[in-house]
Amino acid sequence: MKAFKLENEPKIESGYKTPEHYFENFSEQLMHKLPKKETKVISLFQKNKKILMMVAAVLVIALLVPVFYTSTVNVNNNEIDTATLENYLSYQSNINQYDLINDLEVDEIDNIHTNVALEDATIEDILVSNANLEHLIIE
Repeated sequence: MKAFKLENEPKIESGYKTPEHYFENFSEQLMHKLPKKETKVISLFQKNKKILMMVAAVLVIALLVPVFYTSTVNVNNNEIDTATLENYLSYQSNINQYDLINDLEVDEIDNIHTNVALEDATIEDILVSNANLEHLIIE
């Protein structure tokens, strides 16, 4: 195989040639060709400012309506059901009956009108199911 050397082979010249002294005055010629009057730039935010503000207002109102609705519903329903209060005090809080009695005043105790009518069968069931009878008798 014949050795190939790039330096000895004839070079192919490019078909494109730049005119003489073209890049020396290029920037000056370009500045003369540009228009003298500059165009006014309008940003998208200023053009659509009213539309963006309206969209933001609608979103804020849409997010606040459920908050105001739930707050007005809770204000109208201030009365607490006695069964709900009793269940909360007996199961969810750490208040025992002695703490509750000590915090109540005499007038508040007198205003409690609860008629507890227990039948004998109910009392017997409670005494049978509870292993700590002495504690219940002492109370």
